[in-house]
Amino acid sequence: MNDIHGNNGSRGNPRGVGDLLGVAVARAVPVVRALPDSRLEAATPCAEFDVKALVNHLFQVMEQFQRLAAKQDSDFTRSVDRVAEGPDWRERFGEEAHKLVAAWSAPGAEEGTTGAMNMPAATVGSMVLLDLTVHLWDLARATGQEYVPEGEADAVVERLAGTVAELAPTARSMGVFGEAAPEPAGATAFERLLAATGRDPRWAAPVS
Repeated sequence: MNDIHGNNGSRGNPRGVGDLLGVAVARAVPVVRALPDSRLEAATPCAEFDVKALVNHLFQVMEQFQRLAAKQDSDFTRSVDRVAEGPDWRERFGEEAHKLVAAWSAPGAEEGTTGAMNMPAATVGSMVLLDLTVHLWDLARATGQEYVPEGEADAVVERLAGTVAELAPTARSMGVFGEAAPEPAGATAFERLLAATGRDPRWAAPVS
């Protein structure tokens, strides 16, 4: 299992959260740019959110996890409709995503503890990495896009496998993760990760 309290184990050159977030964001931004206005009310694999609500959730996550990277207080109780603020929300999403990468790339971001629960900062960083990976798959699947982390993103999936294994019992008890879903035959590492968070890796958007 990966050491999610550090920099993803001891093999090779360790990669920090900021570095891995850069990889995730490079794949996330094109998905968001391609989200059509006509699909903003579409269902996603994350049953709690439609496409628009999930985009707004990710804005909130990116903003608050920048604060957590700086060891500042966060507030997840206030939700703002960033999509409704203007038609440039796709560009603003990209700007916020790159601010997030910079925040977690800053010296000391992964050191010590952060947040109201005083969790290890490296674990908290892995949590936002999970959101920027799994929720982007949610958005892609909801809108007919391909989202298959591979190549350089293998390191992201590897780290997140350890993160999910570490956090799953608590996350399930709090309703953050659903119960693990069945893994399809021949599942990839990413499909196993999706299943561990309670998602059906072969989920398809309902036919309208």
